[in-house]
Formats: sequence, C-alpha cells, structure tokens
Amino acid sequence: MKRIALEEHFVTEELYDRYSRGSKFVIDPGHVEYVLGRTLDVGEQRLRDMDENGITTQVLSLRQPGIQAEPDAGTALKAAQATNDYLAGRVAAHPGRFAGFAVLPLQDPAAAADELERAVRELGLRGAMINGHSCGRYLDHKDFWPVYERAQALDVPLYLHPVRPQQADELRIFEGHPELLGPSWGFAFEAGTHALRLLFSGVFDAFPRLNLVLGHLGENIPYMAWRLNRSFKRASFGTTLRKEPLDYLRENFYITTSGHFSNPALLCAVETVGIDRVLFAVDYPFELNSEGVEFIDNAPISDEDRAKICHRNAEALLKL
Repeated sequence: MKRIALEEHFVTEELYDRYSRGSKFVIDPGHVEYVLGRTLDVGEQRLRDMDENGITTQVLSLRQPGIQAEPDAGTALKAAQATNDYLAGRVAAHPGRFAGFAVLPLQDPAAAADELERAVRELGLRGAMINGHSCGRYLDHKDFWPVYERAQALDVPLYLHPVRPQQADELRIFEGHPELLGPSWGFAFEAGTHALRLLFSGVFDAFPRLNLVLGHLGENIPYMAWRLNRSFKRASFGTTLRKEPLDYLRENFYITTSGHFSNPALLCAVETVGIDRVLFAVDYPFELNSEGVEFIDNAPISDEDRAKICHRNAEALLKL
C-alpha cells in the first residue's frame, strides 16, 4: 500500500549547531549521533530506509525547536528563507519521494505570512510546521493571526509540533522527574495546551477553513475531548465561540500517528475527529520507520480506512 508519512524531520549543520546542540532535553544521550546523522541526511540513506519499509513519500519538516528559538526577527527571517530554499531543493531532487513543510519566522508575523506564501507559491511546499511557542509567545495572540489568514487563503495546513514545556524549570512541575519532560508527557502537555489555546481564542471562527495538524495521535486531546466539551457547555468562561470544542476538532483539526503506535489511541483519535482526518506519520528518525509501518499495517481497522490513513487523506489535504 502507498504510504505518505507526514512528520519526518531534517536539520542542517548550521541550524543544529545554533539551536539544537546542547539542548536541555535529550531522550537518550547515546541516541544523539544516530538521530543527528539521519536528520542531516536528506538523500540516499533516508531513501533506502523508506524503500526497505515501504514508505512512498516523506513530508519533511525541520526538527524542533527550529528557528523559533531565535530571538532576533531579522536573523529568523534569513534562516527561514535559506532553510525553505534548501528543503525545496531536496524535494526537487527526489520528485515524488519528498514533500515539505515550510519554516516560518514567527518572530515577525507579517514576514512569516509572506514567507509562507513564497514557500507555497514559488517553492511548492505544502504548508508549514510550527515548533511550539515563539520565544515564549503562544500563537493564539492576535499578532499571529495574519499567518492564519494567509494559510487559509493558500489552502494549506499548519502543523503544530511540540517543544520542551515552557517554564518547566520555573513552575517546578517536573522538578526531580526529567523523564516526564519529553515525549512521555511534557511534549503533549505543551502542544495540547497550545492547540487548545488556539481553539478557544476564536481562530477557527475567524478562519473557518484553516486546518491545524497535531502529531502523536492528538497530543492527548482526543482522550480528553468529551470532558473538555462537557466542561465548556457547563461554564463557557465568557468565551464567544460559535460552536462547541468537539465541532472544531472535527472540522479544523487533523491528527497523525507520529511516534504513538497504540491501537487504543488510534481508535480514540478516529472516533474523535473522524477517519478522514487521521494521517500516517512515523516521527523519523526519532522513531523507526519499521515500527510505524508495522503498527499501521496491523491496526484493527478496515483496509479502506487503512488506505485513507496511509495516503488518501494526505493526498487530499496536501494536494499530492
């Protein structure tokens, strides 16, 4: 079966040295060089791994924290332009095997909106990945809304990827428990909260055709969706949303399988947002292609639904 994987990461030497080397969060120190070598490679090694595991296309995105850790807006813009040019070049070198999500210099929202348009119209990228907050600013702030307006106009999705939980040290909620900071809990804690801030801000009322993609089977939101909706209906806390939270999840959110190869979690995501809004992803090279493919090939769903998750939904969303 054709498989399009939507959250597959790359990096350049320059960006790794500037923003990722020496990061406070490392899953496994012994795994750093393995991951680095495979994120730097956007060529033969990556393609061999894809071929060996039956992955037709990877949609490439810059690994977190990306350029959103850059405090200077001008530097961020130049880095975004250079990175998007590089990514477009790798996609063009391997047509059909790679597609790409742009990097956005969100330190300057107007410049980010323009760079999104350039990346889509001139470079052929398929949307953008946003690596969490930008220097501490969450994306529900009205300053960022021109980016959403442009994404809607271009009819491309924005993929919200987690980063290390903001203020984890100051709030002390993970103190003494570094094992909770990353993908085990902290990443979903941060990204799920960020996504819900966007939902409750009214972004999807202002831009009803905007699509937000969440990885890791929804960053825990599907599991909590019923309770979230019930609480909203009991006490709206002064919000002026036109619909209930579940409506936005089903109309404006997509969910990928990246790095969360669990049948119960998959079925929960499908039940929450619908089969047409679930997409295949691995989270390569932080996760193995072989494990992602084995999971989706053996998931307790029909072959028709499997085809939707593996490629049909992605083809429709990204116009592949």
